[in-house]
Amino acid sequence: MENGKPDTPIDFRTAPDRYRHWKISTENGVAYLTMDVNEDGGLKPGYKLKLNSYDLGVDIELADAVQRLRFEHPEVAAVVIRSLRDRIFCSGANINMLGLSTHDHKVNFCKFTNETRLAIEDASEHSGQTYICSINGIAAGGGYELALACEQILLADDGSSAVSLPELPLLAVLPGTGGLTRLVDKRMVRRDHADFFCTTAEGVRGKRARDWRLVDKLIPPSKLSDETRKIAEEVAARSSRPKAAKGIALPAVERAIEGDTIRYGHLTIEIDRERRAAKFRVKGPAAAPPADATAVHAQGAAFWPLALARDLDDAMMHLRLNETEIGTWVLLSQGDADLVEAYDALLAKEASNWLVREIVLYWKRTLKRLDVSSRSLIALVEPGSCFTGTLFEIVLAADRSYMLDGAFEGSNQEAATVRLTAMNFGPYPMGNGLTRLGTRFLAEPSRVNELRDEIGEALDAETADELGLVTFTPDDIDWEDEVRLAIEERAGFSPDGLIGMEANLRFAGPETMETKIFARLSAWQNWIFQRPNATGPDGALKLYGTGKQSKYDRKRA
Repeated sequence: MENGKPDTPIDFRTAPDRYRHWKISTENGVAYLTMDVNEDGGLKPGYKLKLNSYDLGVDIELADAVQRLRFEHPEVAAVVIRSLRDRIFCSGANINMLGLSTHDHKVNFCKFTNETRLAIEDASEHSGQTYICSINGIAAGGGYELALACEQILLADDGSSAVSLPELPLLAVLPGTGGLTRLVDKRMVRRDHADFFCTTAEGVRGKRARDWRLVDKLIPPSKLSDETRKIAEEVAARSSRPKAAKGIALPAVERAIEGDTIRYGHLTIEIDRERRAAKFRVKGPAAAPPADATAVHAQGAAFWPLALARDLDDAMMHLRLNETEIGTWVLLSQGDADLVEAYDALLAKEASNWLVREIVLYWKRTLKRLDVSSRSLIALVEPGSCFTGTLFEIVLAADRSYMLDGAFEGSNQEAATVRLTAMNFGPYPMGNGLTRLGTRFLAEPSRVNELRDEIGEALDAETADELGLVTFTPDDIDWEDEVRLAIEERAGFSPDGLIGMEANLRFAGPETMETKIFARLSAWQNWIFQRPNATGPDGALKLYGTGKQSKYDRKRA
């Protein structure tokens, strides 16, 4: 790393013709995602991906495949995840990779992997594209966590195929992508059974695995392929997916990196390394929206809300993994608020269309990725901003927001405004199940309903402040100093302390399986990954495979 810049950035953009670890095929409304990990295809040198183990590169391909199946294959109503390897489904995250990785890479890897699991669950719940896992051997650690993200788990009943979460007994860590929470919250495995399961390295197989709810069905190995196909086709036949619809292609997101500036079609990012901050400048639409869902389909990936979501999603993933010292994201927008409102009206009107539904669901997932990014989020609402409806969710996601009261001296631009639309009242829930407005006004839920009366109104700084929609409203005299101090102050605090504080404050209200997973991932897994018992010179993660016994600090802290 030179001047804070990453040496070899990790690229999240890929496509099926570039996959090294997955194969996609479709038949009779069913997609088959087949795992066949290339041992020599690791993202970085120093380890081999043996036994269908995976690193971030494997999961980048999986995330891409999950996304493409939703947009490019509306005829697919069930997805089978399976392995091409004999007697091995997936042995989980590659241990040598974890041992060689920096702490921040391990945590970001776990976070991205879990977001991919959540995307699988979202597809099953909201898109009529149900995921089924067919296990033909050992599914260990992250391999079983991948199965847990599916709605059905089928296991070969051959006396050797097994499921396991061996992290604690073997590595002195925990399942990193929600395995423990999904075990007891999603599959509702009894606590005593779960305790035994998670402390037994060899795992559980056969009748016990089924009786303990660890899997759903046992199938003789000779019938596993045919039975999996039959079950998947039955599930697909019951789905509401539009079997005769035609999907849209998702070409590569166009991105240009020029020094400390990153340019996308609808987003520009400017990195200030001295202040450890990045300014996200979101561009509003350049033209009016198409007339209806048919015209949306004709525009495809160029349709402004979809194109912007893809730009923003890629930018967040790029900065998370490749710019870990850039701790503050400053969020700005520029464009015509009337046009943004018109696009929101189209999304609301055509909500029942499969493609529009997928675009809205993608925005929901993109905003959730913003919510759980371990960065300080500061929104700036200036003259010329277009923080309206869907884009106003970005302001609501920020840790704090500044809205200029009036205009800048000498400028002919009108004063800044923000605007609510119907999209702020349901389509984009947070991980806690509430809207961002509902989370904001947790103590006064009636205010959310009152805000419906403001839909479509251009709200100036004074009104937005009175309604509780922004944090501060400095005038032109104080604007530059207040914003500068906020950004510089953030750069002076402990990053660890900020991560903990922000994660605690962002998710008020109900606790869900999703918030539990991210809270525990951000706190306990983060902590355990740094403890000598796991990562010290005599820790389990370092000594795994050497035959040496780990030396634990036996104190319970």
